[in-house]
Amino acid sequence: MTRFPASRPLLSRSAGIGLLSALLLTGCAGGPPAAANAQQPPAPPPAPAQPQAPAAPAPTVITPEQQADFARWLDGVRQEAQAQGISKATLDLALANVQELPRVIDLDRKQPEGTVTFATYADRVLTKDRIQRGRDMMRQNAALLAQVSAKYHVQPQYIVALWGLETNYGRVTGGFRIIDALATLAHDGRRPAYFRKELIQALRIVEEDKVDPATMKGSWAGAMGQVQFMPSAFFKFAQDFDGCGRRDIWTKTPDVLASAAKYLSTVGWDAGTTWGREVKLPAKGLDAAAAAGLDKKRTLAEWAKAGVRSLDGKPLPARALSASLVIPDGPDGRAFLVYDNYRTIMNWNRSTYFATTVGLLADQLGAAP
Repeated sequence: MTRFPASRPLLSRSAGIGLLSALLLTGCAGGPPAAANAQQPPAPPPAPAQPQAPAAPAPTVITPEQQADFARWLDGVRQEAQAQGISKATLDLALANVQELPRVIDLDRKQPEGTVTFATYADRVLTKDRIQRGRDMMRQNAALLAQVSAKYHVQPQYIVALWGLETNYGRVTGGFRIIDALATLAHDGRRPAYFRKELIQALRIVEEDKVDPATMKGSWAGAMGQVQFMPSAFFKFAQDFDGCGRRDIWTKTPDVLASAAKYLSTVGWDAGTTWGREVKLPAKGLDAAAAAGLDKKRTLAEWAKAGVRSLDGKPLPARALSASLVIPDGPDGRAFLVYDNYRTIMNWNRSTYFATTVGLLADQLGAAP
């Protein structure tokens, strides 16, 4: 797994990027082939022995004893859920075939390996295909997006950009049964109390929204549907925009887009401003490393006085806005001045990589093709 600079506690516990984006960040290595019959030079002295990397742990196997313990534990969950008003019929349906998932245990225990730069991340995520697909989604859903934007006061390109970064516009949503995944993490994970609460909330979704547990799927960490909401976030933000009586963030585009917009609107989105902009730093006179950070704000006029300019070299806009400097790869990498809407995106996912690429993708979607 690749390490990223933050995590997501509210929507999903998986890496602090979109589900699809995490899947993209893999690589390979190899060496040149040896010459079969080449004259070999004298062998050099042997190099000092290098410590070997620890072997990967063996995949988890659930023993009969663990299965029995899980069944007893599940009885306690059933009693707690019934005490909270969830019907026996729902529990019989939702918990009938629940199993601990060894793959979820392995993923939860797996430690990060290495890092990736923002430049690499952005190159792999902001592909021509994703940008074009996003423009297609903007065009195909123009009337719907206009309605959603008018109700929740969020510009369409940001709604679609979040959709695109999370699940490639609904194409990659995760194949784990949510109740099984949450039960596994609640029973054998690192944060059992948190996931037990999320499991109870997932059972409430089955009860109140009549979601089939067999098709209620998402990430190994319990994030659901095309917007990757955790069950608790579902109850705060999921919307029944098409009026069918169910909040369907798995298959209904109106509900998906409205739910994303509802989230942004609720946590403070300002439709009168953008997320930020890429900028050019001065060669001298500004200690970018010291000036950077979301906890530090200056007005655009103050940044301009320090020598910061738009990426094309033009002056910064003459607007009464405060901005923070974000330099994901340090002073020698790309630089961004970000506004309060950027912080709103980081409420969704606390990764500067994710928030910055949402903004950059939204810029592409909002521009003329």
